[in-house]
This record gives sequence, C-alpha cells and structure tokens, in this order.
Amino acid sequence: MRRILPAVVALLLFFPVLCTAQAITPPLALARLLQQTPAQDSWFAPSFLAQIPIARVDAIVKQYTGTLGAFLRAEPTPDGFTLVMERGTAPAKIHLDGDGHIDGLWFGLPTPSKPASLDDSMKQLSALPGKVSALVLEEGKPLGSLHPDDAMAVGSAFKLAILAAAQEQTAAGKLHLDQIFPLKKEWKSLPSGVLQGWPDATPLTLATLENQMISISDNTAADALLSIVGRDQAEKFAPRNKPFLSTREAFILKANSNAALLDRYRKADENARRALLAEIDAQPLPDTSQFSDAPAAIDIEWLFTPVELCSLAAKAATADPFRINPGVANAAQWKQVAFKGGSEGGVLNLTTALTGKNGRHYCVAATWNDTAALDQAKLLATYGSILNTLAARSAQ
Repeated sequence: MRRILPAVVALLLFFPVLCTAQAITPPLALARLLQQTPAQDSWFAPSFLAQIPIARVDAIVKQYTGTLGAFLRAEPTPDGFTLVMERGTAPAKIHLDGDGHIDGLWFGLPTPSKPASLDDSMKQLSALPGKVSALVLEEGKPLGSLHPDDAMAVGSAFKLAILAAAQEQTAAGKLHLDQIFPLKKEWKSLPSGVLQGWPDATPLTLATLENQMISISDNTAADALLSIVGRDQAEKFAPRNKPFLSTREAFILKANSNAALLDRYRKADENARRALLAEIDAQPLPDTSQFSDAPAAIDIEWLFTPVELCSLAAKAATADPFRINPGVANAAQWKQVAFKGGSEGGVLNLTTALTGKNGRHYCVAATWNDTAALDQAKLLATYGSILNTLAARSAQ
C-alpha cells in the first residue's frame, strides 16, 4: 500500500512529454498515450516518475482500454475531451505547457456504450474476483444489493465516521467551523493529501480540515480531526472499529519494517490493542518506499457495511465539504451529490448519496476486497452505469 487514497473515478497525473518533429497537440498527446504502449520514460518529467512509476501509467491505460476497447479519437468538449473508444467513452482533460509537454492529465468515469440494468450490474459486481458488497437505495429502500450486511475494508471511506463525529460536536456547540487549530507534527501522515507538507503550527480552521479530508481525502486532515473530536467519538459511528486507527497508525502497522509490531497487534484483543497504541504512536512515520500497490495487511483497515456507509453519507449529505468533489457522479445530473470513497492495494470503495432531479434520495455504495491487485476500472465502469441508470430514473 503506497497510500490510503480517495476512491475517486478521476485520476490526476502531472508530467511533461517531449515534443516530436510534429507539433504536439492535446488530441495527439492523448492518442499517443492511449495507443503507444508501453509508455516511454522520455515522455515524463523526473519529478513525476519520482512519485508515479511508469508501470502505474501503463496500468491505468490498460484499465481503460480493457473496459472500453481501443482508442478511436478525442472529441473536444467545453472543458476538455471525450475519449471515443470501441465500446464506450470517457471524459478527459489535458494541458500542455509552452514546449508541448503534458503538465496536467485527468481521466474520468468510463461509460460503456451499452447500458446495463441494475440486475445486470449486480451480476457484473458478483463476477468480480475476491469479495464484493454493494447496495443501491431509493428513499431508503433497496433497488439492488449484494451482501449488503458484509463488513469489509473500505479505505478512506472511514472518514465519513470522523466527519459525523465532527458534525455532531459542531451541532452541539462544542466545535465551530471557524475554530482554529495549529497543525501538529504528530498529526502528519503520508499521502493522499497535502497538509503533511505544510509547516508545523500552520493555523487551520475546522472547516478547512473537513474540506481537505473529504474533497481530496487528506490523511493528515483526517488524523487531525480524529484527534480533535476524540477516538471514542469516532467509534460511536464505527462500532466494530475499535480502536479506531488513525491513518498514521495504519501506515506504521503496515510498514515492512514493523512486521513484529503488526503480529502483536493482530494477536491482541481490543484492550491489548488499545494498550499498544502508545507504542505505535511512538514509532517514526515510515517512508513511502515501504509501500507498493500490492495488497498489504488489509485486515488492518476500517470495516463497514454498505448499509452503514449509506447511512453515514445520507446524514452528512448537505455538508459543505461534499460540494467540492462529486467523485464518480456527473453533478449536472443531480440536485446534490455527496461522495466519499477509499482505496489501497486490494481495497476499493465508492459511496455516493444523491438527491435526484425528482427530489428523491438515492445512495450507491460498493466495496471490493481481494488478496490480489484490483482492476479498478471494472468496478468503476459498473458503478458509473448504476449512477447513470439512477440519474435517468430520477429525471422522470
């Protein structure tokens, strides 16, 4: 596990590409990336390759072409391009610098040409390797489900519980959105996020921490908020996650250098695990080089059922942090979108609470766990198809 990531359908990559004899244009740059595989080191800046290995880029391209077939063309849209492929489309954005280098790239949700029914979508989810749980709700009633009461690892979707605890204390007047908290060194975690790189003692409002935690799944923001609201208060919204780990604690336990500590934690009961937290917190934050995209100790995670995630998302659906990043859904199709997801090696969750054009409330939560690396595009495509089906239903 390199990081605990937000399971958003959008993937942002920033890297330069060298010009060829022919002046490179955005459509040509997209075509080269999707048609000329494997990608070449010479296309990318060292700063990009230092963070994202080229194998990861190839894997992303493979996911999209595996789901939608061969790339055909890139059609301009007001804010980017539509990738037209053999079996569907996907939105994309690309930016070239003055020398024709790619310095920004975004791939959105793949949409197969042939929409699937909800029953077909559930069958597609059940065919995925490993374990899958899913729930589709309309006004709290199931339209489709797959093991909805199975508690599985959900990655950063656990941050919904921290948000719930923070909102409860804000409503009670114990916390205030404009309240300022200096950034503490002990709150700093590994990416995803940016706050881990900010100077110690930077003043941050509660609202800023919530916005960062939800919109970009900032792990340091999550750990700060967990400290502020209290571990016991987060556990009220996550009863089987005791003790409720911070992302920093999870990274320490998952680090290759802490195998003995991980073994002790695994063998301990709840009380003994709580006693180990002080020892865990005393360990230095591991380097990102200790993690990869391969599944690593996915039992050291946060476990939720789709039912629980939909409940948490619905309660917080009107919260300001959800206005920033709609995740997988096309926000234009809905009155309101509240998205949170999470991923690490072998773990992927997508949870979205929605208000339709008809005023009805929906939720789609899907979790996939496996001991092997996940082909995330398969779940994303099916999940997107479900959202499109619900959007059409809610527009009637």
